[in-house]
Amino acid sequence: MFMNEYFIVFPEGDVQEISRRIPVAEIVDINGNRLPLPLPTNRMIAYRVGRVKTNENKGGTETFHFLELLSAEELSAYAEIK
Repeated sequence: MFMNEYFIVFPEGDVQEISRRIPVAEIVDINGNRLPLPLPTNRMIAYRVGRVKTNENKGGTETFHFLELLSAEELSAYAEIK
């Protein structure tokens, strides 16, 4: 049986399993779910996928998505301005 496993890696080094692959530069929440743009505010916890690494093993693959925490200033570019 061949298994594909996907993980997100937080800046602090913590690892969490997720259900799908995420493209590089995608803006996601703390659970790895895509955030719809435009964001309602720049005051939220959001990450950008900085790089993706795939390890191929005999029984499957492990894909790691390394996240970068975005600051409120960086999120302003993605937020609605009211």
